[in-house]
Amino acid sequence: MYNTILVTGGAGFIGSNFIHLLIKERDWKVVNLDALTYAGNLENLSSLEGNPRYKFVHGRIEDKELVEEVMDGVDAVVHFAAESHVDRSIKDAQPFLVTNCIGTQTLLDVARKKGIKRFLHVSTDEVYGSLGPDDPPFREIDPLRPNSPYAASKASSDLLVRAAFKTHGMPVVITRCSNNYGPYQFPEKLIPLMTINAMNKRPLPIYGDGKNIRDWIHVEDHCRGVLAVLERGKIGEVYNLGGECEKQNIEIVNTILDILGAPKDLIQYVKDRPGHDRRYAMNIEKAKAELGWTPVISFEEGLRSTINWYMENKDWWERIISGEYRRYYEEHYGNL
Repeated sequence: MYNTILVTGGAGFIGSNFIHLLIKERDWKVVNLDALTYAGNLENLSSLEGNPRYKFVHGRIEDKELVEEVMDGVDAVVHFAAESHVDRSIKDAQPFLVTNCIGTQTLLDVARKKGIKRFLHVSTDEVYGSLGPDDPPFREIDPLRPNSPYAASKASSDLLVRAAFKTHGMPVVITRCSNNYGPYQFPEKLIPLMTINAMNKRPLPIYGDGKNIRDWIHVEDHCRGVLAVLERGKIGEVYNLGGECEKQNIEIVNTILDILGAPKDLIQYVKDRPGHDRRYAMNIEKAKAELGWTPVISFEEGLRSTINWYMENKDWWERIISGEYRRYYEEHYGNL
């Protein structure tokens, strides 16, 4: 189907898991373009060093000259690269606009020029806004009502991709996914943060009352959904990918503490995040019906395996937290 795939943001959490899946289960070549900002980590892909089907390129997606060079000989683009942390967007939205909007448009412009066969844009359920307790899960046809600068930048990039299809007839598809968890996730996210803090008997900060609800999906299930859309999704369509697993944040934190045998008094409620969405949930019937995809990893199984991964890979996250990874990269590859 494809010979060479460009994956943007492939050194990040979801992108690196997706590249591992491609190398393992397809015979395509993979080019990974990543700026290696705070959440990008080449250690996630260290096992692929020297693999003739894998190539890493350091750079930013808004660098048009670089993107044109990297996209030579590429058949399809899977676009993961994004500034993605809500708290950081609240403090400073500018980087989110540059990467998520300008960067996405740059990729679209070059992909159209190069005649790319398929452009898959990976988005988020946060573009839909927030659900009430009795509202049905988000559907692909629901309006976009983002509530944070991050979500607004992703909604904007979704619309740029839609415009490329409607205006230029580009072969685009969009996926919107619920909260991911699994190996290689940056330690500031909920599950790795709570796991690491609980392992070290440090306070576990919980926003507000801890009853915000998210729909959780294991990263492997998500990556298989993205691959299904890449191979079988209809051009111009949006596909929701979720785990059909709604959990309150406090429920997840308590489960982590139980698994690790850590005391509940580590929980520390803190001032709520501004504009904190109360509930997300995803209707994934379209992906099931059209793609034959469904999540298969239960939350209980996935959470235990994720906690075990962080326990067994202490060196990985300690280097990130201490800044050692950045120093390692600059010594070997040059300044970031």
